[in-house]
Amino acid sequence: MSEHILIDRRGAHLSLTFARPERRNAVTVAMYAALADAFEAAASDPSIRLITLEGQGADFTGGNDLADFLKEMPVPESGSDAPVWRLLRALANNEIPLVAAVHGNVVGIGTTLLFHCDLVIAEQGSRFIMPFVDLGLVPEAASSLIMPRLSGRRAAARHILLGEPFGADEALALGIASHVVAKGELDAGLAKIVKTLLAKPAEALRLTQALLRRSNRAEVIERMELENSHFSERLTSNEVRDAITAFFAARARN
Repeated sequence: MSEHILIDRRGAHLSLTFARPERRNAVTVAMYAALADAFEAAASDPSIRLITLEGQGADFTGGNDLADFLKEMPVPESGSDAPVWRLLRALANNEIPLVAAVHGNVVGIGTTLLFHCDLVIAEQGSRFIMPFVDLGLVPEAASSLIMPRLSGRRAAARHILLGEPFGADEALALGIASHVVAKGELDAGLAKIVKTLLAKPAEALRLTQALLRRSNRAEVIERMELENSHFSERLTSNEVRDAITAFFAARARN
């Protein structure tokens, strides 16, 4: 366990799990750092053939821990070693097959990091939402580039501009999920895919994954940098502080 990230090496399989269930796996800066460390280490370890992402408890992740982010403001520039930027850069450059298994709430970064996964299994009952604009922020992880290409500009506007939530079946239709499983079958669905991938020729699998991703890698990193510059500026704005203050006030009333 490293800063609420459970890291489990199972032979050629590296399993990473959000392990902060008491806070709905809300992601702190320290958790970003732990994930970035894991992906960076995996990149230089040819014996790792597969990485999986999961979440403990009721949710995959409730998104960023807003209190933690308020404390950590302002966010350093993209070219720095800021944990958030290190993870985004590692996801963009990743050349190891990456599979996510999601359930419950899949909020903010929980949804946008899925754009960098090769396969995504969504359990029925999952609730995806990208509330960036409502918080006075802009999207990240190159989602403003990838989602319009993957799902169409109108669908991207519905879910990024309006922040409309959507479920597992719509995630499949939008191209965000590759598989949908019934409630209670997520672990079995993931195990089946892990077994299938690890049975394939290792070098062919890695090369093919890299070929599928290589064509737009530079563009993805460029968009991440642009998003991050706006995100960093927004974090110091009164608009964001007011939106996050209102969020906490509403939560306290409920």
